[in-house]
Amino acid sequence: MGPLSGPRLPSPSTEGVSARRGRGTCPGRPLRGPAVLPAETYADSRRTPPGTADPLAGADDWGPVTTPAGPFRLVPVRVERDLPLLGRWMNDPAVAAYWELAGPLSRTSRHLRRQRTDGGHSLPFLGVLAGRPMSYWEIYRADLDPLARHYPARPHDTGIHLLIGAATDRGRGLGGRLLTAVTDLVLDRRPSCTRVVAEPDLRNIPSVASFLSAGFRFFAEVDLPTKRAALMIRDRVPHDPS
Repeated sequence: MGPLSGPRLPSPSTEGVSARRGRGTCPGRPLRGPAVLPAETYADSRRTPPGTADPLAGADDWGPVTTPAGPFRLVPVRVERDLPLLGRWMNDPAVAAYWELAGPLSRTSRHLRRQRTDGGHSLPFLGVLAGRPMSYWEIYRADLDPLARHYPARPHDTGIHLLIGAATDRGRGLGGRLLTAVTDLVLDRRPSCTRVVAEPDLRNIPSVASFLSAGFRFFAEVDLPTKRAALMIRDRVPHDPS
């Protein structure tokens, strides 16, 4: 984990408040870590590549997994059903500092609906633990996302964003356990994916720690349009640092 920067540091209660990727298209640069090489990507157009009807085929029905905290399932977000809950989470100051979706429900609604109409390369889910909705997830094709301009993306790289909704569920290691389970699920259900990536805000120390505890490794610091991020990677085959 590289050095942290920024005007403030989050409290331990922000574990599980992993910021969404930066908005916009302005180019970034690696600050520390391996050199970033040019990558062939469809991210600039944000369109699904020719011949790929569904970049995350089957993700809406990946089924339940067993975790140390209980049975866990990713349930596709239904805006009409889930917007009040997600809007409440997004207006929690600890969440708003990183997700930047505080305000009227219409703001969160636009964010959710855009994912379903933006080529299908990013899908929103509720995380349901032991029958209780307690987290929000975005599973996305990182190689088709603007993030791919900031690192040497590989075909089918898959990204994860995580938000643990209730403050009582944060700060006790739950984020790392759920990240481990969901990353295992992605790699199991997507055989073409060789690695899972994440880009938590560098200021969010507990979030970075959660990804590290889930088997991710620090790859580089990158400047995204709205944050300086720690680019984290978990490889299907364990990485050999030599």
